[in-house]
Amino acid sequence: MIHRKRKQAVSRRALLAGAAAIGTLPARVAFAQPAEPLKIGFLTVDTGPLAAGGKQQEEGAALFLQERGGMIAGRKVDLIRQDTAGNTSLARTKTQELVERYKVPVIIGPLATNEALAMDGYIRQTKVPLITTTSAATVDLKAHPVNPWVLHAFGTAPQVTFPLGDYAAKTLGYKRMAIVAEDFTYGYEGAGGFQLAFEAAGGKIVQKLWPPLNAPEYAPYLAQIKTDIDGIYMGFAGINPLRFLKQFSDYGLKAKLAVLGNTTSTDEGILKLMGDEAVGVYSAGWYAAGLDTPDNKKFVAGINAAYHHDPGFYTAGPYTALLIIEQALASTGGNTADAAAFLKALREVRLTHGPIGPVHLDEYGTPILDISIRKVARVNGKLENTILKTYPQVSQFWTYDPAQFVKQPPFSRDFPPSKYLE
Repeated sequence: MIHRKRKQAVSRRALLAGAAAIGTLPARVAFAQPAEPLKIGFLTVDTGPLAAGGKQQEEGAALFLQERGGMIAGRKVDLIRQDTAGNTSLARTKTQELVERYKVPVIIGPLATNEALAMDGYIRQTKVPLITTTSAATVDLKAHPVNPWVLHAFGTAPQVTFPLGDYAAKTLGYKRMAIVAEDFTYGYEGAGGFQLAFEAAGGKIVQKLWPPLNAPEYAPYLAQIKTDIDGIYMGFAGINPLRFLKQFSDYGLKAKLAVLGNTTSTDEGILKLMGDEAVGVYSAGWYAAGLDTPDNKKFVAGINAAYHHDPGFYTAGPYTALLIIEQALASTGGNTADAAAFLKALREVRLTHGPIGPVHLDEYGTPILDISIRKVARVNGKLENTILKTYPQVSQFWTYDPAQFVKQPPFSRDFPPSKYLE
């Protein structure tokens, strides 16, 4: 069942009604026996600018539980949802509430990477496994030693853009490109991965522009984009890809330059709001509604039937996290009482099914998974991310030696260094 706050609107309760009955149960002893309901903490976003992604997360979790009659490993699931509002301080407070009040043995979420980083110390202290549904931060052992209690349902930002940069040079034949990416960590990481792979394959990044996350408009940056290049890499998230692509097209650049973007650039959650300005945009991601597998077709059909739109990677996140929990509990007989044994089972999961395809974790708790190159096209009148190529089982380290990769500086405006700027 799913816990709700008493003042929560009926419409919110209806959202997850298919998952399980709604109610408030009395607190139980931590790490109860398998006969007891299985408590799972769920950090998501109901309010604030990230609420649209939070709604998608809830839909993914609801579908998973609906398909299983609200059960995992023979135990009724008690999904205890908490709204972080996308706020790092609130995310830590809600995590503490899940652990100390509700005694959950495992948590999924939150939505944003900075929230997960803010929770890291508390998770280390309490040793309650957290399966994040964000884009994992690139390993930086100098600043953040590996937390064995944190696992990732998704990969890192550069894990997606490494293949995109490789594809741009080797398949599309692009030689000279510019980067236009948001001036914060997620923007740096996606742009950095693209640059490394693109230049390793013979291309050159000749320009970099860094709009702030809250840029009121992009005209000052659009005016600077070189036109004697093959295209641009754009690194945007939230509503900003919609705003940027519309202004890019209005500025007359769509007919002149190709656009390649990170996974959030044309995720299905924002793609449904876009128009012809998105047609032809290349992107890369670990999920797309158009993935042609039986498991994903079933997943898409379930979301279509319940919510009348396609799922995106936010939707697939909690669904995949719950798959990891389900498989881990299959090996522990449904028992979470032995926290160390449960963690070991989680880390050893090898998913062979699910909407994003085969997944297993590396030694840092980050998944190795397929990355698809996508291109936006109209299919039966609807915009879709059509699949052009799949890079199988991509590591967060791409083709680099992990021991050397973790020693490099974190991605930033200055790393990787710009050798070809004009």
